Amino acid sequence: MTDTWTIRRILTWMTEDFRGRGIGSPRLDGELLIAHGLGIDRVRMYMDLDRPLTGEELTLLRALVARRRKREPVAHILGKRDFFGRTFEVNADVLVPRPETELVVERALAGLPADSETTVLDLCTGSGCIGITLAMERPGIRVCLADVSEAALAVARRNVEQHGVGARVEVRQGDLFAACEGMPPFGMLVSNPPYVVDAEIDGLEPEVATFEPRMALAAGDDGLSFVRRIAGECGPYLEAGALAVLEIGDGQGAAARAIVEAAGGMGRVKVYPDLAGHDRVLEFSVG
Repeated sequence: MTDTWTIRRILTWMTEDFRGRGIGSPRLDGELLIAHGLGIDRVRMYMDLDRPLTGEELTLLRALVARRRKREPVAHILGKRDFFGRTFEVNADVLVPRPETELVVERALAGLPADSETTVLDLCTGSGCIGITLAMERPGIRVCLADVSEAALAVARRNVEQHGVGARVEVRQGDLFAACEGMPPFGMLVSNPPYVVDAEIDGLEPEVATFEPRMALAAGDDGLSFVRRIAGECGPYLEAGALAVLEIGDGQGAAARAIVEAAGGMGRVKVYPDLAGHDRVLEFSVG
């Protein structure tokens, strides 16, 4: 075999290597790493499949492969992830945005008229992708991004700046509602809180268990500790009739609904499935 490494050859090699190691989406991972390493988009990459790589490029790409072999998430290697059609900075201090979390945005937008001027609280904001997306989709609203992690909020602040919504998006640090003490009640609450059972975290994919912040995952013995806190504490911080939209885990719908109903003072409570049919969003109104 020739010693010349083309883009095509290294893509094939990456795909086979990743597949052999049980890494999901092996070809897509290879495409993303090659495009990132060469500073081009994937369309350009496919146009240049037969271009020989320089020694420097080959060394760089092999270094990226070494990181992925350790199961470091591709989003961490790239330093970014797309969400709801926009690109957000991510790193090891925040959860990597998942496609299923877009259902939280969709349900929130369904409750926000195009001309809405309400205020939205995004708890456990992490990268800020949910709240920032809502601010961009509804230019009349104001958003507060809240998280207990100052490291996560540093990422959120950079994403606020990147997307140019700083005039309408505030960032606050604190443990759940403590972050917004003294602020007027909000017209909507959105959140992707931790919802993984503590004992199950180490059994998750290495990309999650090893590389994502445990504090953004762990939610007690049943994965519902944050649902309990939010349902029990939200009343004073939300306007009467305000909508709450929370992401939950697969199989948690019935228990999460029962927690909200037991908290009292809530309107309708509904659970929405994601495209795979799994429980994904808990929605309820206050008062």
